[in-house]
Amino acid sequence: MFAKIIKKSFDKYYEAPIEGWERLVSLCEEVRFKKNEVIKQSNTTAKYGYYLLEGSVGLFVWKENNFVCTDLYLENNFFGDDLSLLSGKTSPIEIVSLEACHVLRINKSNIEILKKTPLGSLLFLAGEQNSFSDKQNQQIESMTLTAEERYNKLLKNNPEILQRVSQKHIASYLGITPQSLSRIRKNTVLKN
Repeated sequence: MFAKIIKKSFDKYYEAPIEGWERLVSLCEEVRFKKNEVIKQSNTTAKYGYYLLEGSVGLFVWKENNFVCTDLYLENNFFGDDLSLLSGKTSPIEIVSLEACHVLRINKSNIEILKKTPLGSLLFLAGEQNSFSDKQNQQIESMTLTAEERYNKLLKNNPEILQRVSQKHIASYLGITPQSLSRIRKNTVLKN
């Protein structure tokens, strides 16, 4: 069952046979996290990669007396501290469950086992390339789009985030204050 779910969400990047996903799932364990539970602490080395079956998570880094949200994920997405997983070193990234979460978790040694198979190496390469492209697009948008344009894009691509993730996390993700987000939301409602 989990293999089919993962395959369906990943097919837009690379259509791998179901056997590859069944192998991945066989190396994972099911884990649940409560709302606001720290999944990976900042300044530690990542031990796991994750696939989000239910819930939402945020990736945060500490800046000037508070955490700043760098990424938001809803179900049917892979997530993790890729910086630490790839380097084997600590990173400032903290991962927090923003809702109660049900995830598949794979440890680093099982990731390495999977990467040594021909199909596994293709899956991880496709995933890393997609993640890199998404991150670059996010950086470009943060430098070239206004806060209102970024909000409208988020609203268009992930409308459910606005109902499920707190305003302070969305504002942080967009790089604005909660007050600015409130103003943008009011202006968006008035325009529609």
